[in-house]
Amino acid sequence: MSEELPLHLNIREPRWDQSTFQGRARHFFMVTDPRNLLLSAATLEDARRVVENYRSGTVSPDLTEDQLWRAKYIYDSAFHPDTGEKMILIGRMSAQVPMNMTITGCMLTFYRTTPAVLFWQWVNQSFNAIVNYTNRSGDAPITVGQLGTAYVSATTGAVVTALGLKSLTKHLPSIIGRYVPFAAVAAANCINIPLMRQRELKFGIPVTDEDGNRLGESRAAAQQAIAQVVVSRIGMAAPAMAIPPVIMNALEKRAFLKRYPWLNAPLQVGLVGFCLVFATPLCCALFPQKSSMPVTRLEPEVQALVREKNPHMETVYFNKGL
Repeated sequence: MSEELPLHLNIREPRWDQSTFQGRARHFFMVTDPRNLLLSAATLEDARRVVENYRSGTVSPDLTEDQLWRAKYIYDSAFHPDTGEKMILIGRMSAQVPMNMTITGCMLTFYRTTPAVLFWQWVNQSFNAIVNYTNRSGDAPITVGQLGTAYVSATTGAVVTALGLKSLTKHLPSIIGRYVPFAAVAAANCINIPLMRQRELKFGIPVTDEDGNRLGESRAAAQQAIAQVVVSRIGMAAPAMAIPPVIMNALEKRAFLKRYPWLNAPLQVGLVGFCLVFATPLCCALFPQKSSMPVTRLEPEVQALVREKNPHMETVYFNKGL
């Protein structure tokens, strides 16, 4: 059987070439697949068993390569990569589309009153806090204090931005007011992610050579990683919060929605969901998960450490996070 399914397949890495956008996109379409949320506990445990057995050198006689990779992606979707613990259901990457389509759809529907703005921005940031905690790094665990600070700061930033822009756009065309939630979400991401990863900004993140050998910790790498994640998160939200308002603004002028106003929220959520199904994996794929930067852009002391270990090294690598 070892000839049919070799033991040297590296299932700790994605199946597709991560140096190309297409390869990264295929990987993240698997990671963010909402159908993974419907898998039973028995299926998740079976995937865990297949993955752990393969890593230890034990291969079932009837296991195929496709089945192995499928088990790897099921395992990755539900279990924390560092601790091995089963992750909170709504905090998993596969929950991003159904959760965000509901929350974003409601933010875009109920944006006219201050209580509605306050409530849905609070719901959105509460969900973000769960996602950030669930996908925390094992090397740099998030403390309760850090989580609380990021949560309160991001919620405050989102609400202040939303209410401020709401008052400024009060006398402008209604289509402008529909984009207030997007501005609030973008502002919150710029606050939430750096605060949630403040330990990395202070102490740096691990940088490695191409083979994964750890060389040191770099704050410059952390800054690049967090900037890329902020851009990706805002990019994920952009289509879902930019396209539906245009469509809904046109539909609300038609007799159909005036006759059935209760369809407003379901239509909005559906449009947002359609955008997110594509925007989420494609924006995750904007930058390689295993990012890189030239040694010359590292801090002087980190450069010295790298040169000491490998004088000819020109590039270091690091996990940028999600």
